[in-house]
Amino acid sequence: MVLAIAGCAGHPPPAPPIQGLPDRVELNSVPFFRGDTEQGASMALASALSQQGVIITPGLLDASLHLPGGEDRLQASLAATAQAYGMVVYPLQDDLPALFAQVAAGYPVLLRYTEGSIWTSPRYALLVGYDRYKQHVLLRSGNERRKLMDFAHFNSAWKDAGHWAVLVQKPGQLPANVDRQRWLKAANDLAQAGQEQAAAQATRALNTR
Repeated sequence: MVLAIAGCAGHPPPAPPIQGLPDRVELNSVPFFRGDTEQGASMALASALSQQGVIITPGLLDASLHLPGGEDRLQASLAATAQAYGMVVYPLQDDLPALFAQVAAGYPVLLRYTEGSIWTSPRYALLVGYDRYKQHVLLRSGNERRKLMDFAHFNSAWKDAGHWAVLVQKPGQLPANVDRQRWLKAANDLAQAGQEQAAAQATRALNTR
């Protein structure tokens, strides 16, 4: 369920409009798996796959993510594991409006950010909401079902982790404002992972949109 509500009077002045998107969005139906182990990668990916109808738990993903012990290559392992389930892994641009556009369309964003002030460490989470008036984002992260971070803090933490953010999509489910070349590249990556039928479906979806 997507909740989009205009801000109420009495809040601080809102941030500028974000590409005509709703002022507030929260994807309440996105599943949540509580846990704070191995940078949260298993929990975040399990939530993304569950949102796409895959019956999964974080523990079932540890082996394919090479956890524990494979933390240094989690980004590649997350993509490969999602592709093994027949999903398109679609990379997003490195700016907040690009993320918010997907959330407003109903698609949670799988991303990496840093956490900590002195000793920082990478974390994986799902972006499931934002509020332009309160100027915060909403994450499914670790033990927190509704982790709030203000825009500036989140953008900095996301930048420090390399601006990595992707959608985990069914082949026939095109992202908002889909970039043709990035989608075709993601479909080709899916084919290279042995999912030729799913890759062909992704290509057809783009050509017949």
